[in-house]
Amino acid sequence: MKITNFTEIDSWIEARELVKTTYLLTGKNKFSKDYGLKDQIQRASVSIMSNIAEGFDSGSSKAFINFLNYSFRSSSEVNSLIYAAFDLEYITKEEFKLIEEKIIRIKNLISGFKRYLNSLK
Repeated sequence: MKITNFTEIDSWIEARELVKTTYLLTGKNKFSKDYGLKDQIQRASVSIMSNIAEGFDSGSSKAFINFLNYSFRSSSEVNSLIYAAFDLEYITKEEFKLIEEKIIRIKNLISGFKRYLNSLK
């Protein structure tokens, strides 16, 4: 099956869900008042899906892989930031695990997609 739009890419679909989860969690209680951390985690989560979309329309597999690398690194950033949120007791252990599982899934999907694109060379 040929992908005709970035919205069909599994990692983008998962990243979109992560954005929703991130925004819901950062809008709660103490988290919503920590503007720096809230803004950073929101921007990093949006960056994951945005770079996948931008890479899809970049015109070459090499450029797309570069954008997937940016998405992968933004996933790591979100992962790091949720540790801060957990340590500050902005999110529960269950919420932490939920986000971390989503990030692991996204990173696995991105890695698999990069392998696929590299195999086309």
